[in-house]
Amino acid sequence: MTQSFITITIKLFAIYQEVYGVSELKRQLPSETTVIDVLLMMIKEHPELQKWQSITRFSINYQFVEADTQLQDGDELVFIPPVSGG
Repeated sequence: MTQSFITITIKLFAIYQEVYGVSELKRQLPSETTVIDVLLMMIKEHPELQKWQSITRFSINYQFVEADTQLQDGDELVFIPPVSGG
């Protein structure tokens, strides 16, 4: 059985954008990938993001979602960390 893949866009804001140095990433991932899988992959790439894991919210295609939501091909995933300032 062959593995199927999806391509998603990850929009980065605040600390995520600072760490990656770009405002978005395109990633090809296994088709069963969930939001939390992507976050854990990013923490593996940049361990300093670990402290934001429990307070980051997620959006897929402008809808808030839970961490266990499965991604679909073409989705736009947004990580929404707390924003300071006023």
